[in-house]
Amino acid sequence: MVTTLGGIGLFLLGMMLLTDGIKSLAGSTLREVLTRFVRGPVTATISGAGLTALLQSSSATMLTTIGFVSAGLITFPQAVGVIFGANIGTTSTGWIVSMLGFKLSMGAIALPLVFLGALGHLLGRGRVASTAMAVAGFGLLFYGIGLMQEGMGGLADHIDLSALPGDGILGALVLVGVGVLMTVVMQSSSAAMAITLAALHTGGIDIEQGAAMVIGQNIGTTVTAALAALGATTAAKRTAAAHIVFNLLTGLIAFFLLPAFDWAVDLWERHVTHEAGVGVLAGFHTAFNVIGVAIFLPVASRFSRLIERLVPEHGSEFARHLDPSVAKLGPVAIETATRILLDAQSEFASRLRTVLAGGRLGREQDERFTQARAVLPQVADFVARIGAETAKPVDVQRQTDLIHAMDHLEQLGEVIDRLDDRPTLILRPEVAAIRAAIDDLLAGVGPVQSPVAFAERAARIADLRRSLRRDLLAMTARGAISATDAGDIIDTVRWLDAVGYHTSRAAFHLTPSTDQPPALDPNSAHRE
Repeated sequence: MVTTLGGIGLFLLGMMLLTDGIKSLAGSTLREVLTRFVRGPVTATISGAGLTALLQSSSATMLTTIGFVSAGLITFPQAVGVIFGANIGTTSTGWIVSMLGFKLSMGAIALPLVFLGALGHLLGRGRVASTAMAVAGFGLLFYGIGLMQEGMGGLADHIDLSALPGDGILGALVLVGVGVLMTVVMQSSSAAMAITLAALHTGGIDIEQGAAMVIGQNIGTTVTAALAALGATTAAKRTAAAHIVFNLLTGLIAFFLLPAFDWAVDLWERHVTHEAGVGVLAGFHTAFNVIGVAIFLPVASRFSRLIERLVPEHGSEFARHLDPSVAKLGPVAIETATRILLDAQSEFASRLRTVLAGGRLGREQDERFTQARAVLPQVADFVARIGAETAKPVDVQRQTDLIHAMDHLEQLGEVIDRLDDRPTLILRPEVAAIRAAIDDLLAGVGPVQSPVAFAERAARIADLRRSLRRDLLAMTARGAISATDAGDIIDTVRWLDAVGYHTSRAAFHLTPSTDQPPALDPNSAHRE
């Protein structure tokens, strides 16, 4: 029993090291693969299967997918395709265990691999260290399989696992429940599958019992997804819901296919010289997941809409993507924060253009403005969490840029509050030139914007402010305008100049470019 538990522990540790090593080695490749190849349900399914087989972790694929949906890099219907593929990709563990773990003697090289991997991780840097971590995980994984196989052989001598129910619907349901429980307890369907294969290989259970347990293990992964979605964003909840619904329905299909599988196994054993073994069970696991995908892939769009209706959007539109789990995905998390700040900037620009045109601000526009301002400190906390999770030098500058952009947007929000109280002054004819220049600047706000063009327009606005100030003071001296009116207009123009400055600087920090904007005017009313 102790040997079995130790084997399970080493297998889990090996899986974690292998997954972390490959994820670190892949770096931004995961993002490039998904954003480049995920175009429709079919390509999304293929990408999901490939990534999960590579990472040996459907959870890692799910987390990455949630992050990409949150960042807007892929749509939720595309994410559904990735989820379908992940269910196929995760069955690769069974093939690795059945083909290599039991049919090849990996024990002789497993510990040397652990030694070489640990040494490489300690002495290496960058990609070398990541590769070494994956190698060490690979060695531990197979050493754990060896221990599980040894422990299961001894366990079968003391505990009659074959006494588990297997005949009839009730017996099969009990075994499905056992499979669910195994996955929930170990938080790894791969480990549960490896234990089942080890028990089958040593004769502890027969293949019919193993098939029912594998169905339960496939369903058991949904419990992990459900727990991960508690308190998460809508994107995470929808992804988890899609995973749960798909796995439950696929498990139901597989359960009804059990009699056909039992018949096929009997046919196999009558015509082949040896009994159906671990390879057949791994094949069953893959087969029913492929059947599930084949059924749901043609209706992926309708399936996506169903999930969206089951899990509607709630709360702030701007904060809906701030999922703490996404902070672990460095570049994806940075992309998420950038897009949120761009959305807030666009909302500020829309409100300002309405004010400059003398239009009425509706209740919905007021609510969106309030939400856009409220999300800024949340983004700051999110960016700080990114730094704590993935403190990579390559990301530090982008995180710093985001904090700068957030600061300018916060100040821009305060400026907008002041301008809301000056509708009459903003529409004064003396302010027409600056009003037009600011409207021109705000028209350029969007996902693709030029920091250089913004800086040039902000400098022009500052020039207009200084020119108008001189003209107003001269008019006051001639008695053409009262000192009070001149002072009010000058104050209003100063805040309009601040709009140009903060919009320009926010754009600079949100859209990194090799182009350098013109130097800030030392005489500007607002300097960084």
